[in-house]
Amino acid sequence: MQKGILLIFFFFLCLTLANAQVGGSRIYEFLNFSASARITALGGKHIAVKDDDLSFAVANPGVLNKSMHQQLSFNHNFLPANIKQGYAGYAFHSDTLNTSFHLGVQYVGYGDFKATDEFGNITGTFEASEYAITFGAAKSLFERLSIGANLKIITSRFESYNSFGLVTDFSAVYHIDDKGFTGTLLFRNAGAQLKTYRDGNREKVPFELLIGISKKLKYLPFRFSITSQHLERWNLLYDNPNSEENSFFLGETTVSSNEWIDNFFRHFIFSGEFLFGKKENFRLRFAYNHFRKKDLSVRNIRSLAGFSGGFGFKIKRFRFSYGIGIYHLGGSTNHLSISTNLKEFSRSKR
Repeated sequence: MQKGILLIFFFFLCLTLANAQVGGSRIYEFLNFSASARITALGGKHIAVKDDDLSFAVANPGVLNKSMHQQLSFNHNFLPANIKQGYAGYAFHSDTLNTSFHLGVQYVGYGDFKATDEFGNITGTFEASEYAITFGAAKSLFERLSIGANLKIITSRFESYNSFGLVTDFSAVYHIDDKGFTGTLLFRNAGAQLKTYRDGNREKVPFELLIGISKKLKYLPFRFSITSQHLERWNLLYDNPNSEENSFFLGETTVSSNEWIDNFFRHFIFSGEFLFGKKENFRLRFAYNHFRKKDLSVRNIRSLAGFSGGFGFKIKRFRFSYGIGIYHLGGSTNHLSISTNLKEFSRSKR
């Protein structure tokens, strides 16, 4: 009972302290990039799967478990404009502490830029990049309930401007293995910028509250998932000059009934994963993110913005995955992942 009261208190405390903004008004947004090709294919924010995939632990530490012991994961994402982003991590489990741990690095490189003076004369070049070192742990409280936390140490450098920050993730995961059900409550990127870039003006970090559920069907090799994003903020609409009459009041703006429905579905990501083979060694994935669709579509031009997909397969000791996230007519992301478990190498030597 006391644990439940503390959890509720923490929930409302986060909502009180976090001034939620979306759309480029926060720093360290690279933390919201997908950690793996599998997550990219499943909509970019999948948090409700508890298996042996280490990459899920970057965003949801509560899914860390014993099956990830000695797993290595390498992931690289090719973004538009030659921006490159990725994640590498390692997990281990302590039987003595009955706790699973992971250590990883997230990175993003924005490329090389020309440095110029006030007259436009080129004076040299500079780079822009950001990194986050993540340490996480998870522990089972009961047979079906586990909790986890991540600590992320962030460094950001743009030319001669540097910043340092510290954020945490906290999650509770309810998993029924024989029913194929997983539910997650996740507080993501709660923290602060500790060192500002230059003028001492502290900026907001990308805090987000998410809930996710997934269900694996009994008679079909398929798992469907629903992720609810940005629950810390109801209004995800931007100013719409084409707003019609017969409106509802939403936050500080007035919107039509169609826009109200649009705003509602912006909070949801729908995804599915087919699991083929006795050991589920081949997988097909797809997802639809309505928020991404509405924000990045070009008016009156049809596109697949908001959709994503991919596949994964295992060959001997290695698992490979590919994911594509369609953001805009102008470009998509192509994500590659490879993972292995060091335990399988030790077994083969016996």
